[in-house]
Amino acid sequence: MSGIAGWVDFERDLTPEAPTVREMAAALAHRGPDGSGEWIEGHAALAHRRLALLDPEHGAQPAVMESEAGHPVAVLTLDGAITNHTELRRELAAKGHRFTGHGDAEVVLHAYLEWGAGFPERLEGLFALAVWDVRRQELLLVRDRLGVKPLCYFLTPAGVIFGSEPKALLAHPAVRPVVDADGLRELFAHSRKPGTGVFRGTREVLPGHTMTVRAPGTGHRRYWSLPARPHTDSLETTVTTVRRLLSEAVAAHLRADVTVGAMLSGGIDSSALTALAARQRRSAGGGALRSFSVNFAGYAENFEPHPTMRATPDAPYAALAAEHIGTEHTEILLDSAALADPQTHAAALRSQDLPSPLGDMDVSLLLFFEALRSAGIPAVLSGETADEVFNGYFWAYDAGHSNSTTFPWVSFERGHDAAAGGLGCSLVDRTLRKELDFMEYADQHYRDALTEVPRLAGEGPAERRAREVTYLALTRWAPTHLDRADRMSMAHGVQLRPPFCDRALVEYVYNVPAELKRVNGQEKSLLRAAVADLLPERVLNRPKSAYPTVQEAAYGEFVRYRFGDVAEDRSAPVAPLLDAEATRAALGAAAAPSGAFAWVERASMEMVLQLNTWLAEYRVDLRLQ
Repeated sequence: MSGIAGWVDFERDLTPEAPTVREMAAALAHRGPDGSGEWIEGHAALAHRRLALLDPEHGAQPAVMESEAGHPVAVLTLDGAITNHTELRRELAAKGHRFTGHGDAEVVLHAYLEWGAGFPERLEGLFALAVWDVRRQELLLVRDRLGVKPLCYFLTPAGVIFGSEPKALLAHPAVRPVVDADGLRELFAHSRKPGTGVFRGTREVLPGHTMTVRAPGTGHRRYWSLPARPHTDSLETTVTTVRRLLSEAVAAHLRADVTVGAMLSGGIDSSALTALAARQRRSAGGGALRSFSVNFAGYAENFEPHPTMRATPDAPYAALAAEHIGTEHTEILLDSAALADPQTHAAALRSQDLPSPLGDMDVSLLLFFEALRSAGIPAVLSGETADEVFNGYFWAYDAGHSNSTTFPWVSFERGHDAAAGGLGCSLVDRTLRKELDFMEYADQHYRDALTEVPRLAGEGPAERRAREVTYLALTRWAPTHLDRADRMSMAHGVQLRPPFCDRALVEYVYNVPAELKRVNGQEKSLLRAAVADLLPERVLNRPKSAYPTVQEAAYGEFVRYRFGDVAEDRSAPVAPLLDAEATRAALGAAAAPSGAFAWVERASMEMVLQLNTWLAEYRVDLRLQ
């Protein structure tokens, strides 16, 4: 529900440093447009930008717990939504804790005081938080299990600087925008290593981990990991259990003192969530659920299908699902001018603090959340991670990719010249690419990741490989996309809530055998069976179609025109990174990219444009030697 930032320095009093901490918080103002707060005393300074989704009167942060004598005992700043805060409050109240409001930050602080460092295991939902224990002079940073909420940090000789996004760290004078060879590898690899950052010295708290910062040093503890358990339920029982767990997750994510909407593309993931949410609102006596979809002008009429990525346009299915479910539906229609606006492309870059090759996909998503906020929707249900949990991606079961010697999605990319070595890097200087060896970077990461996968006694080779692919998807593919979704949504003060990331649901479905997730060769048949009574047949059995991307040549011409300007400018910041031969070939192409696979063909030009803006705006200091 916000943005958090802070600074701990065990060798100085930070009270005079309030302006610096305020600058860090101000860099996160987009995450918390409803207020700000700070707490500074001695060696610690915590700041907060508030998105008021719960307890608007009493939920201000940082939350402070005082002793009977009026001295601070512990201070907390929280980003996210604790979906079991009601149950925790009840349990803590029975133990003698007293509360002044009904928000979740106060509950989390009491939970820390009751259960100590083990309290994260009792939290459900999406969260990134910091607790400063005044008595112990100790900082505890905590991140949710799947990494839905971001939390990064920079270690100093005397402590730590932390924040929700790198821009908060960069607002501190001790953190400089230096990018070395490993940072550039991480930027291009499309298989990000958990915990790593692109800017030198910056790191991320690992999903499912806590980090403790004391005067003697730092420590890390893993409080959750995907468990390997035997699955003995029948298919019928499995379907029933998935329905129950998903219904409970949706109900928990609807808890708020504000309107919670739903993203509805007309695919099985978003339609399932929307149908369950609408049913729960009706049973609670609420009005119609508000749902939203994004569409491009002329997209459905001129749609070109792609066999593995986008088989059908969203608009007809979103409309059909909305009518059947009974939502108050809004289609956010974007035209070419909006998608081609350079300022919006720059805003998409700033939202992520890094360049991206996704171009129009980033821009349309950013504009989508801007429209949601304007429509009075500060929180929205989204289907993120359903594909990772239920094996919805084609590469999860395509033997050519799922049995490769690298990440399955990387294997798919390497089948296309424009994406080989990393999506968006085909225009980067070939010599530099050879020296940095993006491919081996990804492959070594893959080999390292395999060592983490939990094993189950008695599993055969096929079952073991299916578990590995799902583990890789949840721990290496999903975090990148969850981070993107969080940054794009919070750029306009909208909290994205993904019920498919619910711990109980993830743990259960992770252990369901692959053949039960894909009965008769139908992707996500388990999920479809669990919500079969809620959706029209056409939506229920619609094949997966990825997030829409522009297919028209006019947008491709816009990208190529801007790329040409940058490529011909020898003083452009990105010029030293460009490959001369590949650049000439791109500019000399007979036509701009268009059609179903145009987004991959455009990706490298989009990345160059974003790199150029990033190098200039962030004043990036490249140190590749």
